Amino acid sequence: MRSGLFITLATTLLLPLVALAQSIGGLGISGSPFTISASPQYPAPYSQVTVSVLSGSVNITSSTMKAVVNGKEIYSGSARPFSFALGKAGSVTNVKITISSGGTNYTQALSIQPQDVVLVAEPISSAPPLYPGKSLVPIDGDVRVVAVAHLRSVSGIVSSPTTYSYAWTVDGTKIANSSGIGKSAIVVASPLQYRTRDVSVVVTSQNKNLVGGASLSFTAMEPSVRVYENDHLLGILYDHALSDSYSINKTEATLYAAPFSLPTTGGAPFIQWFLNGASAQTGNSITLRPTGSGEGTASLSLVASSGESAPATLNLSLIFGATSGTNLFGL
Repeated sequence: MRSGLFITLATTLLLPLVALAQSIGGLGISGSPFTISASPQYPAPYSQVTVSVLSGSVNITSSTMKAVVNGKEIYSGSARPFSFALGKAGSVTNVKITISSGGTNYTQALSIQPQDVVLVAEPISSAPPLYPGKSLVPIDGDVRVVAVAHLRSVSGIVSSPTTYSYAWTVDGTKIANSSGIGKSAIVVASPLQYRTRDVSVVVTSQNKNLVGGASLSFTAMEPSVRVYENDHLLGILYDHALSDSYSINKTEATLYAAPFSLPTTGGAPFIQWFLNGASAQTGNSITLRPTGSGEGTASLSLVASSGESAPATLNLSLIFGATSGTNLFGL
């Protein structure tokens, strides 16, 4: 989710024009006959925003409402929430709402300016080299969350993100020591298993005229380990993970273990191989060399661990000495 918001609020009753550079969620003026609320609090460019009217001194349920967006009437009828699409980042959408109650009209105006703010989660966890995907949030680990913000003025000018002020919130608690000018990233602990962690940020320009925000939620996933054949010519064959059983048809075979989503805050995961239940080797790779001329089987297992977190395990049944298939000529 990426979003941002700039607000101007006015009333045509007894109050003068009021300009507010803040979120409009639950926004209202004390003493106004009705208040305006918009959702989401920080809408993204080209997204839908919903505006609602809340009762004050006016009986909203028995009132009628007219909504005008950028000079065009888009709704007229009983007072209820209505939605509309926003424009590009930095563009301003002007909304005017008129409530008619007991023969009297009450009007409030609202301006919304979406901004580009995106949160990117970077789990501090294991993945094999050159892995094209993304590692998952580790159990008992950490996640780095980065805010990518480009606050744009009406004229399209974008200031440097290093001048922005970032206010971080984790699970509803403001994190003061991670907030401030230029602090576009925060490291948070992974949530407990089967729980969710919510992270949000409010980004404000140096002159405080522009504001945007974004939020995300994530859960921790159990780690796993995959084993691949390491061919001496082709390298590690990442396109096929071994499972259940593996046949050794050469004089030797090298296997590579790739742990996924184990926490790496304290360093790389530790990998222990076991052959027929006995400790055989440590490290990502193991080379197997069958001896003798007969056929046979063996069990290969490994445990990948990191600190006090839950380990990842895998078991393979090894088959060796079996005759490979012949070609069409029986050779």
